[in-house]
Amino acid sequence: MSNVDQVEIDKFSALANKWWDPNSEFKPLHEINPLRLDYINQHAPLNGKTVLDVGCGGGILSESMANMGAQVTGIDLAKKSLKIAKLHLLETGASVDYQCIAVETLAEQHPASYDIVTCMEMLEHVPDPASVVRACATLVKPGGWVFFSTLNRNPKAYLFAILGAEYLLNLLPRGTHDYAKFIKPSELSRFARGSGLEINDLIGMTYNPLSKVYKLEADTDVNYVMACHRHG
Repeated sequence: MSNVDQVEIDKFSALANKWWDPNSEFKPLHEINPLRLDYINQHAPLNGKTVLDVGCGGGILSESMANMGAQVTGIDLAKKSLKIAKLHLLETGASVDYQCIAVETLAEQHPASYDIVTCMEMLEHVPDPASVVRACATLVKPGGWVFFSTLNRNPKAYLFAILGAEYLLNLLPRGTHDYAKFIKPSELSRFARGSGLEINDLIGMTYNPLSKVYKLEADTDVNYVMACHRHG
């Protein structure tokens, strides 16, 4: 069982030392993080909760959730990214349990263990996103919440996320995304419902290249976030 794309791991590993540089290739992640954090916290208040961050990378979201009072476990298969995440904890004094483990493996070992599971900007980087969704659904406790964010698949998403972000605006390194791996909200909804999750909310994340501002709003054409609830 290996739901991993080594090319993707290598891509993020090569950039690992830049995770916490807010002006690096990870600048967009730093800029959208407050939006993601607030969205999660509004649906499922983080303080005192056990949280699993799937595909945590260098820990930008994991650490901010820990700072909100959550007990956070962050998992990723890129060892270099995890090393950076752990080093950053030494600088900030935050507490996150980082582990190099596949989400499917963790789901077998610790089902129904977390109040909240987040899987942000990760599904478009794996060969079998439905498998990741199933594992996330398995890992959350009954009554808990699962949050996904990914990219829609349509001409506008190609134009904005690849031609715009990677080639025209240089917000992201070229080759960051593979359009064929983008996931329509209808597909992610099907994966979620098939895994026993109820879709509670769907919202878009937009970027205005003139104001350079990211917003959460109704437009789900390019980036979107989905909040799911597991029945108690």
